[in-house]
Amino acid sequence: MSTPYDDSNAKPSPSSDDAAHTTEATASQPAATSPKDLAMEQETSDEEASAIGEGIIQALKRCYDPEIPVDIYELGLIYAVELEGRHALVRMTLTSPMCPVAETLPLEVEQRVREVEGVESAEIDLVWEPQWNPSMMSEAARLELGF
Repeated sequence: MSTPYDDSNAKPSPSSDDAAHTTEATASQPAATSPKDLAMEQETSDEEASAIGEGIIQALKRCYDPEIPVDIYELGLIYAVELEGRHALVRMTLTSPMCPVAETLPLEVEQRVREVEGVESAEIDLVWEPQWNPSMMSEAARLELGF
């Protein structure tokens, strides 16, 4: 199951796979027996995914291109954050393929995401389409950089 993290409302997109996952019984926790129990378990799962997603966003906001005084998230270099269980996939780009930190920044991003509580593994998908341009920056980044 892959759950895209939408930070606009801090909730992952629901998936039919989520309900199936939450109904499995374990030795210490029996399967839910009523729709109310299922809803409660689903809500807890969504809350956990939301907390992990928010933690990832905060981690990304601590990553900077050393030549630009704005974090990579506000720069618009992060195209997507997806959660599949406790595996995080970050789809990102750089300001250009010739970026001086092209070899180190993705590794730093991966390490920071791995450090987020609840994340067991992380993967960075470095993409070049769509090509980054200044219009992808947040309003805060534009103000900081004088755009």
